[in-house]
Amino acid sequence: MMGRKSKNDARKARLEQIDPNGLIRESYRIAGIGAPECRSIFLDWALRLPPEVDQAGALADLVRLCAEGAPDHPMSDILREARGAPARPVDRRRGGRAARRAR
Repeated sequence: MMGRKSKNDARKARLEQIDPNGLIRESYRIAGIGAPECRSIFLDWALRLPPEVDQAGALADLVRLCAEGAPDHPMSDILREARGAPARPVDRRRGGRAARRAR
């Protein structure tokens, strides 16, 4: 039993580090919450994340610690979506010499 307790303690400690205000954890407890509210909470979490915390690692841990237990929750969708690579513009403007050259 001691191993299970220390595992839960480590999980709680990591959640405290990556979600110090409990924003993400509390979103899972709000009955009837929708995707727009979850996006707002996520943005607030991202803006409040301490600079010394690696955002990509924190997102991966939030997915592992929170989203896997509630796969159909709107916050789980937001967290998984946030982990995806940022969209790259399809038609990027080219500057300098490359823009003046004939294609």
